[in-house]
Formats: sequence, C-alpha cells, structure tokens
Amino acid sequence: QVQLVESGGGLVQAGGSLRLSCAASGRTSIRNVMAWFRQAPGKEREFVAGINYSGGFTTYAESVQGRFTISRDNAVNTVYLQMSSLKPEDTAVYYCAVGFSTIGILRSDHGYQYWGQGTQVTVSS
Repeated sequence: QVQLVESGGGLVQAGGSLRLSCAASGRTSIRNVMAWFRQAPGKEREFVAGINYSGGFTTYAESVQGRFTISRDNAVNTVYLQMSSLKPEDTAVYYCAVGFSTIGILRSDHGYQYWGQGTQVTVSS
C-alpha cells in the first residue's frame, strides 16, 4: 500500500509559478513511475507529466511542454511539479499518482494504482 499527499496548490495570477509536491509513504521501496494528472471543471482527468524511478526519463502533455517540469527526490519519497508561465486553462485539481509500469511512462490513468487526494490550482486572468 502506498499513500500520497499533495501540497502546494493555490491561487496565482496568469504568468505566475507554483510548485506542487507529493509525498509518498508506505511501500515506497519498489521501483515505480510517478505522475501528475489534472481534472478541470467539466472535463475528464488528463495526464500532465510523468517520471521514472531514477528520474532519468520524463514525459509531458503537449499542453504543458516547456512550462512545467517534473522531478523527484527518492531520499524523501517526493515528486514535484514546477509550474511556470501559468495560464487560466491550467486551472484544475492536480493529482499525484504511482504506477509500476515496466514499459515506460504511461499516460492513461489506468496505468496507476495509487492516487493522492488532489490539490487545487487556480490561475486568474
């Protein structure tokens, strides 16, 4: 069992930055893929960014490429999402997820077994 707790969300003006954190606890010794998803009002949950266990491979949604950076620190079992140049369309609840893919970083939410409670990010125009 893995427990995930997100933090760092809030209200920011367009063009601003936020850094989200997701701390994992429980069975964190297994090599895993960690990812961020988001769900905007009235929309389906979508993949944002993913990172492999070593941190050597990352994948981003086209909509955030060049603006967001995912990273992880396995010493403290934490994954981060640095968000810059935020846009109103980035407004959503952001969720951290853990999966155990051996074929790369999956973009489908079906590839992840553990989820955090979500943290709200609101970007004003």
